[in-house]
Amino acid sequence: MAIAQKIDTDIITAMRAREEHRLTTLRMVKSALKNKAIDKRADLTEAEELQILSTLIKQRKESVDSFLKGNRPELAQKEREEITIIEGYMPQEAGREDGRASEVPPRERHRHIDASPAMRTITEPTPMTMPSVVRTLRRPFAAMARSATRRASIGLMLMPLSRRTWHPAPGLA
Repeated sequence: MAIAQKIDTDIITAMRAREEHRLTTLRMVKSALKNKAIDKRADLTEAEELQILSTLIKQRKESVDSFLKGNRPELAQKEREEITIIEGYMPQEAGREDGRASEVPPRERHRHIDASPAMRTITEPTPMTMPSVVRTLRRPFAAMARSATRRASIGLMLMPLSRRTWHPAPGLA
């Protein structure tokens, strides 16, 4: 279930249970998610929803610090309660620790890339012989070449060294 859907169901349960503080916090989270979706003009992904939640938690933590410096412990407590409500929708910390342990170190990521089948076919060497490569490359160049001299020089550039012999362009000999 997506985070937004879970928040919607929890808003209904908070209404039924008459939990005002939880209800206002969930409505605030829902409006933040909705505003971001409107800005994006598309549905949010799970990662984007988590990013918004982490931003809201960060804002609440900064508010707690400000309220404590301003000698307002009751408002700081209210912000801490909002943090715990929002953190209920974040993934579990234990799961994150396990995920980080299995993560490949940055220096070795290139060794562990699981290429898709399409990427493997692109990167695998093809058993093409040199003449077939020359024919494949010669077609676009020949279409661009307008004169016999250009066609001869382009063909000479694309010809393998073992087969190169100089032939004058037609009409020049």
